[in-house]
Amino acid sequence: MKIVLASGSTTRADLFRAAGISFEVDRPRLDEEAIKESLLAEGASPRDIADALAEAKARKIAGRHPGAVVLGCDQVLDLDGDLLSKPADPADAEAQILRLSGRRHRLHSAVVAYEDGEPVWRHVSLSRLTMRQLTNDYVKSYIDRNWPAIGSSVGAYRLEEEGMRLFLSVEGDVFSVQGIPMLPLLSWMIERGYLPA
Repeated sequence: MKIVLASGSTTRADLFRAAGISFEVDRPRLDEEAIKESLLAEGASPRDIADALAEAKARKIAGRHPGAVVLGCDQVLDLDGDLLSKPADPADAEAQILRLSGRRHRLHSAVVAYEDGEPVWRHVSLSRLTMRQLTNDYVKSYIDRNWPAIGSSVGAYRLEEEGMRLFLSVEGDVFSVQGIPMLPLLSWMIERGYLPA
C-alpha cells in the first residue's frame, strides 16, 4: 500500500523514516489561518480545529493519489483558550515563548487517514506541557540559535532539540508533541495490514 504524508514537516518525515515506513510526501497548499478563523467563529474547540485541519490537508491531495493511504496532520496549541500559530518571525517567536513561560498549555495533535477520497480513520491526542520560567536573555539567545527551524513549530519550540530545555514537564505522547501521534497511527496501520508486525 502506497503511503502519502500530506505534510511538509521534516520532523514528521523523520519520524516516519525512524519507524521504517516507506512513504512519499505531497505537501498541500491551504490557508490554514483562514480555516482556523472560520472554525473559531463557529465555536469549534481546539481539538476539533486540529482534526479539521488534518482532514483538510488529507482531503486536498487524496485525489492525486488513488489507491494510496493519505495522512493529514496538524497541531493546535491552546493557552487558556487562546490558540497560538506558527511564529511569523523571530519577534513573534519571542512573544510566544514569553507568553508560555512559567505556564501550562495544551497541545492537540491530529492525524486523519484518507483512502479513495474518503476519511477512514482519525485520532487526536492531547498533551499537557508546562514551561519553566525563562529569562528574557535566555529566550533571545534560544531564538538566535534555533531560528528558522522553530518557525515551523507552534509555540516556537521543538522538543526533540534544544526546546526540551524549556520545559518542566510533558504529560502525554512525545511523538504527538513532535508532530504526529505515531503509536496510535502505527497500531492502525498494522491492524489494516499496511505494515508487518
